[in-house]
Amino acid sequence: MSGQSITDRITAAQHSVTGSAVAKAVCKATTHEVMGPKKKHLDYLIQCTNEMNVNIPQLADTLFERTANSSWVVVFKALITTHHLMMYGNERFIQYLASRNTLFNLNNYLDKSAMQGYDMSTFIRRYSRYLNEKALSYRLVAVDFTKMKRGIDGVMRTMNAEKLLKTLPIIQNQHDALLDFDANPNELTNGVINAAFMLLFKDSIRLFAAYNEGIINLLEKYFDMKKNQCKEGLDMYKKFLARMTKLSEFLKVAEVKNSTSQVSTKRTAPMPLLRICHHCSKKFLDSVSEV
Repeated sequence: MSGQSITDRITAAQHSVTGSAVAKAVCKATTHEVMGPKKKHLDYLIQCTNEMNVNIPQLADTLFERTANSSWVVVFKALITTHHLMMYGNERFIQYLASRNTLFNLNNYLDKSAMQGYDMSTFIRRYSRYLNEKALSYRLVAVDFTKMKRGIDGVMRTMNAEKLLKTLPIIQNQHDALLDFDANPNELTNGVINAAFMLLFKDSIRLFAAYNEGIINLLEKYFDMKKNQCKEGLDMYKKFLARMTKLSEFLKVAEVKNSTSQVSTKRTAPMPLLRICHHCSKKFLDSVSEV
């Protein structure tokens, strides 16, 4: 399948007649072409999120409408476009998504038109769950974990113990939803799923950085915590170690794709964590019998 379909052209023409430039851009970003959304359309939509006269709910609703399409290509590209705007658009876009009770209801989505549709539908369902979780995280903490200030004076490093114990599970849930995309290199077979994977990869690095710093803070505060907090903290630390294994597998897939990617996993992969935390984590685990 290549080129815009007749349906794509008719839909774009209808939006031209009605004067809906935003809807037309959404349509063009989510055509039936088996490739990622074109940069010029994504850039235009990002610009729209910064324009105060643009109706953000209407923009979001137009994207939601595209996910009702029967074609896996259109649905997948609508999710990718939404994710792109969550990452690079004005914050009021993700704020609106977070304010909604429901976002994408694609748990039963299935394109039966061809074998590729069956395969890609699985990843559409997983991807939509991640975007739902990303919006929920923002709703719960009013911040995008992938954009928060990092470093020794960053948000997760300076958070008090009580708030940290409430925030880390939210990061864990979002991190789990991301890694549940669970694609192997042989399944990244077209430009659409590759575009989604690249956005997930970028989120994984930034999200894990926040997760990482939260765990470092947890380890540093461990010996000053109350007994019940220590038990919670230990459980979170064990879950963190398990997630590191799964993240490593995810990054191996990214490494395979890196030969054709502009993103260097070697530069951004957060592997120094264990060296940073070695001494503190050893004390942490040695204390288990005392908790």
